[in-house]
Amino acid sequence: MAVESTSYTEQTDEQRAIIEMVRQFVDEQILPKAGHYDAADEYPEPIVEQMKELGLFGVTIPEEYGGMGLDLTTYVMIVEELSRGWISISGVVNTHFIGSYLLQKFGSEEQKQKYLPRMATGEIRAAFSLSEPELGSDVQAIKTSAKKQDDGTYEINGQKMWVTNGLMSSLVFVLVKTDPDAQPRHKGFTCFIAEKEPGVSENTGPYAGLTVPPKIKKLGYKGVESTELVFDGYRCPAENILGGEAAGLNKGFPQMMDALEVGRANVAARGVGIAQRALELALRYSQERKTFGKPIAEHQAIQFKLADMATQVEAARLLTRKAARMKDAGERSDLEAGMCKLFASEAGRFCVEEAFRIHGGYGYSKEYEIERLYRDAPLLLIGEGTSEIQRMVIGRKLLQRHKI
Repeated sequence: MAVESTSYTEQTDEQRAIIEMVRQFVDEQILPKAGHYDAADEYPEPIVEQMKELGLFGVTIPEEYGGMGLDLTTYVMIVEELSRGWISISGVVNTHFIGSYLLQKFGSEEQKQKYLPRMATGEIRAAFSLSEPELGSDVQAIKTSAKKQDDGTYEINGQKMWVTNGLMSSLVFVLVKTDPDAQPRHKGFTCFIAEKEPGVSENTGPYAGLTVPPKIKKLGYKGVESTELVFDGYRCPAENILGGEAAGLNKGFPQMMDALEVGRANVAARGVGIAQRALELALRYSQERKTFGKPIAEHQAIQFKLADMATQVEAARLLTRKAARMKDAGERSDLEAGMCKLFASEAGRFCVEEAFRIHGGYGYSKEYEIERLYRDAPLLLIGEGTSEIQRMVIGRKLLQRHKI
């Protein structure tokens, strides 16, 4: 009796086709040019234009609004591929994706109609803003505030920090305090959709009162801008409260925390991508470089490093995809999102450092790609909640789920 052979696959045919397209784009357009943009700390405009053409800004936006309507699992696969090329490119998409997620889940129908079709094409791009100069992991310590004025608009005042795409975005999903007396504090926050002019540091006209100072100079993660945002008398219409004023006022905290779950899966995918690239570079270099009369890949010390790296990449990838699949299935994935973010970001750092060691002195040279990865990887340990915060989240959720 003939048995049909079936090959093991982790991807649907559609996912495989999309990932092959993205991988080709990364190999041809991103990897050869990332070094240039990184060295110049220059915004990769031509690459971003090509991403618009490929539809990458609308991956998760429903088809009725002009997007591809794909799930989070497919999206994290795409982010992994982009990050394999250069994590700054995944940064251009990431905050935009969080903005579209917030709109889809919590936005009013008017807000969806107004923004999602133009977001799907990349015509307008979104940023996402929680952090402040004196605010790290304690999100409830937000000082930026919004007060309702006589004309019905809200005046926003305060300073935000670490806004990826802060300059080039047209929309900023910003969490601010609207009820200073709320107890507990998190019941007094609202998410506003703040509109601005892309690429303009001092906004005027209807967007007056929003200034984008010069971008923050960073160790790595260059090319994509991280900025402060200064709100000084900026007026936001009440209908730009996420979900509308009636449904959204003082509801911003749970909305943003929900978005951080998908954000964590996204950062995890970036960790997987950078770890994968580090492994590729280490495998290539260790087979080309010879010491003591043979390729260093034949030395057991190097093989052990490669073995540990490959195992970490595989484990991080599986954890990340599980968290994404759970979210897609409509299940609570806060524990899994915390786990994949913790593990994959640490795996990214570990694999990059091992590849750096395998390269020896050349790893320290800007001639070799691993030097850029070595500067980019630490970002993942911080963004979307530090490793320490992830451990707190994981510990707390474990105890909640296994209460005796």
